[in-house]
Amino acid sequence: MEEQDLKTSLGKNIKLLRFRRQLSQNDLAEKAFISVTFLSNIERGNNFPQARTLCNLADALKIEVWELFKGEGASEQEKPIVDRLSEDFTKHVNLAMEMVYKQYKV
Repeated sequence: MEEQDLKTSLGKNIKLLRFRRQLSQNDLAEKAFISVTFLSNIERGNNFPQARTLCNLADALKIEVWELFKGEGASEQEKPIVDRLSEDFTKHVNLAMEMVYKQYKV
């Protein structure tokens, strides 16, 4: 999968999830602590959010982060890739959080 395809797919998935929850872009942006302009750019596939923003979007949509990448039409061939991506993402977020806790002794 090319980088632009990933951005486009993620954006479409976020937009679909937002519609399903009957949220406006403004509502979701506010809940995810980002600007409406940034959310619009994500949904159009122009920007790719950082990990913290992905977590905020998932929280605002009441889903797990990996579900942002899954989408409606994930084929049987794509599902293992999405699962692996989810595992890797979770591992990296947990490692980053451990480093923050150690550094700031939260």
